Order: sequence, then C-alpha cells, then structure tokens
Amino acid sequence: MRFLIAVIDSKTGTATGDEIVAIDEFNDMLEANGHFILACGIDDPENSVVIDNRADAGLLTDGPLIKNNEYMAGFWLIKAENMEEAKSLASKGSKACNRKVEVRALHG
Repeated sequence: MRFLIAVIDSKTGTATGDEIVAIDEFNDMLEANGHFILACGIDDPENSVVIDNRADAGLLTDGPLIKNNEYMAGFWLIKAENMEEAKSLASKGSKACNRKVEVRALHG
C-alpha cells in the first residue's frame, strides 16, 4: 500500500540544521527498508493558485483554497504493508522533522 505523510507547520522552510540531519537519516532509513517513494518540501500556500476550470469556467484565485495558521509544508510518499506500519513510520518522521504529521492512504 502507498501512503502520504503530510508535514504540518505554520511556516515554510523552517527546519533547523539538526532537523535536516534527522530528516536525511529518516529518508535513508525509508530507502534502505524499501519504504521510500518521494519526499519534498512545499512552497508557502500564499504562493499558490486555486484553479477551477469545471465547465470551462477558467477561474483562477491567488492564494490557498483554505487559509489556516497551519498547513502542509512538505510530505513523504511511502510504501507500507498497512496503516499500522504507516503510522509507525509517520511517528518516526514526526520525530525526525520535529513537526506533527498526518497519514493518509492513497487510492489506486
């Protein structure tokens, strides 16, 4: 199964040097154990654009769909046997990046 581990933060690019080292070690562990698919940070939501082209509406709105103090600032895509294993890996990721995370299964 595949899972998204979303990193939740209130600022973009705030990882300290120690956190970056811990994240790199976590990524290495994921890769060594066959769990790693992809990991990256995400730009500030204020730099986003919401696009709605249903029925050729052509609507573009600058900024996030939902304004909130916390948002997804990065993510891991991982492979895990089940939700229990994904939660265990997410717990380790949360500790590594020193942020709370959200785990969601991917469909398809």
